[in-house]
Amino acid sequence: MTKQFHALVLAAGKGTRFKSEKIKVLHTLMGKPMLKIVVDSISRLKPKMTHLIVGYQKEALMEEFPGEEISFITQKPQLGTAHAVMAASKTLSKYKGDDVLIMNGDLPLISPQTLRPLLKQHQRQGNALTFMSAEMADPYGFGRLVYLDKNRIRIIEEKDATPEQRKIKKGNVGIYVFKIKDLIAALPKISNKNIKGEYYLTDIIEILSSSGKKVGVHQTKYVREIVGVNDRFELAKAVKALRMRKIESMALKGVTFYDPASTWIDFNVKIGRDTVIYPFVVLEGNSVIGKECTIYPGAHIINSSLGSGVKILSSTMIEGSRIADKTQIGPFTHLRPGNIIKTGAKVGNFVEMKNTVFGNRSKAGHLSYVGDSQVGKDVNIGAGTITCNYDGVKKNKTIIDDKVFVGSGSQLVAPVKVGKGAYIGAGSTITKDVSSEALAITRTKQKEIEGWVRKKKKK
Repeated sequence: MTKQFHALVLAAGKGTRFKSEKIKVLHTLMGKPMLKIVVDSISRLKPKMTHLIVGYQKEALMEEFPGEEISFITQKPQLGTAHAVMAASKTLSKYKGDDVLIMNGDLPLISPQTLRPLLKQHQRQGNALTFMSAEMADPYGFGRLVYLDKNRIRIIEEKDATPEQRKIKKGNVGIYVFKIKDLIAALPKISNKNIKGEYYLTDIIEILSSSGKKVGVHQTKYVREIVGVNDRFELAKAVKALRMRKIESMALKGVTFYDPASTWIDFNVKIGRDTVIYPFVVLEGNSVIGKECTIYPGAHIINSSLGSGVKILSSTMIEGSRIADKTQIGPFTHLRPGNIIKTGAKVGNFVEMKNTVFGNRSKAGHLSYVGDSQVGKDVNIGAGTITCNYDGVKKNKTIIDDKVFVGSGSQLVAPVKVGKGAYIGAGSTITKDVSSEALAITRTKQKEIEGWVRKKKKK
């Protein structure tokens, strides 16, 4: 059990290698901004307070954390990592008896299980500073650990390292835990006498270790998490790792993924036990999939909830809808936002629905549009049925009561109500309310003109 600590996340820089108008740490991975992933991981360790160093596009960053207990500290101008910490020194000086965890906001793969041992080692050893390192097969881009003597450590950045130093496999990850009082005392000793004229936090390792302060190195075993996201390709690599981590976690809880490599799943998606996910399925936003569901290839589900025993057939798109138990949707169905599909209902081939309550055991098998409607239970919607809900000015509602049969090729011109148990004859255009158990039919009498084609050809 670690004692309480503060967290300081550096998120002020633009991230120029992203070639984007948007600040790097707001680019999303699996539906969540990079910075939010980092802060959420830290939050699971229950810090006393999380402080964010902001600068570029700070208003947009702050909007990502509504209602959360987060302290925002502005760094202006942005003159390096140590300069960012200097910007926070006034805030941190109020908590000199505490520790602070410092890390960048572009390390989205770092999990709580990786941070927790670092904090524990720091507190167990009573260090002024404990920083994370990793033994890497290819440490390109990371500062190398160089021991000047038994106790003195220097970080040599990639661009400053000699060929011999570049052979060192032990790299500095860029995650630190400080005693706040020792951090504040050492910050003024950091110089900006370097090519870029910036203040580097890595310099503080040599400053503290050379002054006799106790500095510890925590070598993490979770090397796969050490992925800094500095450009779009590194973003793609981080997404792949996070996605596989999410799928593995869900598989261990009883979800079947037939082809994890082709499955997309966002951070906040939840899936119940014994559900089967086929290849090329996309699950986004805050979607919740119940138990014993089957999601077939090509299904795309966004911010929707599915009950238990649901079947989503191939090439179906579902947005912002609620699907009850034992329903079947698809193939080639589009549920636009606002639908509630009730227990046992079936919505089939090339059916589009929007803002509709569709009752228990009701069916719309194929080639229909049902919008802004309230459909009762045990209703049959025939092929080619259209609810004409838009009059050119506003959307109007169609109400279809229980056990109604709507014949194929019908149009229901809203606002209109069809009473319980009524029948609509195929090919009808219904513009007036229909009484319960009535038959409504609006066809004209069929007329046949003999020889019409022959006469037309002569002309």
